[in-house]
Amino acid sequence: MLPLHWVVFRLSALGDVVLTTGPLRYWNRTRGLTFTVVSREGFTSVFDGHPAVTEVIALKREELQFPRILTAFSAIARRYAGAGLLDLHGTLRSRLLGGMWKGPVRRYPKLSLERRVFLQSGGRFFGDALLRCNVSQRYARALESQSPAAAEVSPYIRISEEEKATARTLLGKAGERPVIAMHPFATHALKAWPLEFWRTLSGLCHEHGMDVAVVGRAPEQERHGIPGIDLVNKTSLRELCAVLWAVDRLVTGDSGPMHLAAAVGAPVTALFGPTTRHWGFYPEGAEDIVLERAVSCRPCSLHGGMHCPRAQKCLRCIAPEEVFRGIAETIRKRTT
Repeated sequence: MLPLHWVVFRLSALGDVVLTTGPLRYWNRTRGLTFTVVSREGFTSVFDGHPAVTEVIALKREELQFPRILTAFSAIARRYAGAGLLDLHGTLRSRLLGGMWKGPVRRYPKLSLERRVFLQSGGRFFGDALLRCNVSQRYARALESQSPAAAEVSPYIRISEEEKATARTLLGKAGERPVIAMHPFATHALKAWPLEFWRTLSGLCHEHGMDVAVVGRAPEQERHGIPGIDLVNKTSLRELCAVLWAVDRLVTGDSGPMHLAAAVGAPVTALFGPTTRHWGFYPEGAEDIVLERAVSCRPCSLHGGMHCPRAQKCLRCIAPEEVFRGIAETIRKRTT
């Protein structure tokens, strides 16, 4: 018989951590399971108020280096003897912890081989297998024989009333004008829509009676120059979640904030370039919009980190005017 409490291991990246929240909620609802989450310091606050999570263990960077990692993992394994371990990362570190574990260990189908063969073959092999389920559904396969429906395991972050009030203050939102959040940054440069396109889009939004809030993290010396409420580097992770809850739509690339928005119920316009649906990260909300171009070289990498000999054609073919038309249409539908 499987235990009722499990330790969940997923260190990074932000979006991947957020995508674990849906399966945990699903298992709590369908199986009555509860969880302790082990992740990197800085990401664990996404589990604040989660109905299935009883505790989080935030590991500092230095605790993940040898030999301190042995001490940290040994302490976790001893403390939770008898609980199950859900390895939702599939790395050498997670297998090290699994090797110390005394209870049941379950892992998810990461599909690493399938992704790499699909990429290297130019999409000739394993496409159907990769499209069959998104990342949250793959996580769910750690305990399920079949993938639940995508809506059953969609990400979930609870926003408190106090956080909602803070978000309204940060936005200065009185409710008279729609607010569009824009996240123009990317961990991998090739995923980033050109900054001049963001500036044009912001201008179109302002011209048509919408406010703009620029969100995210960026190097202090980087100047985005996008007109609007500048919240860059000015919010904690929880405050960013609350801001996304409060806005009418987020426009972003393939990014962590895209998943944060989905988890708080904010509609998303996602601009996809080097990566495609096969990787399992597309937003799936009823009002979400995914804009992409059928460029023959897509996908070009697993994370968008390679050099592009075509000067980001896949993203530069998405015009600000097209993005704005989609925003305007969804706002019109919501207000009529």
